[in-house]
Amino acid sequence: MTDAQTSALLAALAKGVRTVELGQPLFTGMPCSPNHPGFRMTLARRHGDTRRPDGGSASNEVIITGGHVGTHIDALAHVSQDGKLHGGVDAETAQRGGAFTEHGAERIPPLVARAVLLDVAGTRGVDVLEPGYGVTRQDLVNASERTGVLPGPGDVVLVRTGWAINFPHPETYLGQATGVPGICEDAADWLAAYGIVATGADTTAYERIPPGEGHRTLPVHRLLLVEHGIYIMEHLNLEQAAAQGLTEFPIVVAPLRITGGTGSPIRPIAVVGA
Repeated sequence: MTDAQTSALLAALAKGVRTVELGQPLFTGMPCSPNHPGFRMTLARRHGDTRRPDGGSASNEVIITGGHVGTHIDALAHVSQDGKLHGGVDAETAQRGGAFTEHGAERIPPLVARAVLLDVAGTRGVDVLEPGYGVTRQDLVNASERTGVLPGPGDVVLVRTGWAINFPHPETYLGQATGVPGICEDAADWLAAYGIVATGADTTAYERIPPGEGHRTLPVHRLLLVEHGIYIMEHLNLEQAAAQGLTEFPIVVAPLRITGGTGSPIRPIAVVGA
């Protein structure tokens, strides 16, 4: 954050703040790309399985999940192009030993930055973009002009498609037959030109998934992760933020320090005035 942004945040904290959730809850059976192991949580020990002499009891759980399940952030190790990661790092060498020695999830910095919300669905006058819709550079320009807020260096840009409303319905949300709306290459280029540090959307893959496409390419992941070193967040929920009219605000994102991992679950939070 700039000095001015830091001062504004400190002033807001002094007056009192509230938080707005920007992610989805984690639960067994939630939507998950078939490319990743799904989320599972079950109680390993229940109250009453054992009791302490004073009558106390404890319960705990087992959690199994992939690094790209639920609301998460992609590390730069996640995608390679022609065998190279961001900065020309050799992917085969970096992944030897079962964990990445470079660009792993533990290298993702905690993000305390200005977030800019570009509500493409709202700008187009709909609750949710149609399946397979490609969000273009002009869509982002229009959304930015609507609020008068442009991205800047070090910002986190969040793109709302409205698709989060489908999260309770995995088949619709994943859109393997119908497609999923998302960013196109020209839109990714536009974002990268502003020097942002991260971007995210309320969909399963951030970028557009065309209808019925099986083995798909990921050109936007290549552009952002490999070419520009910009982190990608997926499975966001931007409905509450949009409903409250938020357009720019401090965001806090703390990835887990998974050594050598290709991604991490996150709980992104908007910090706004009380």
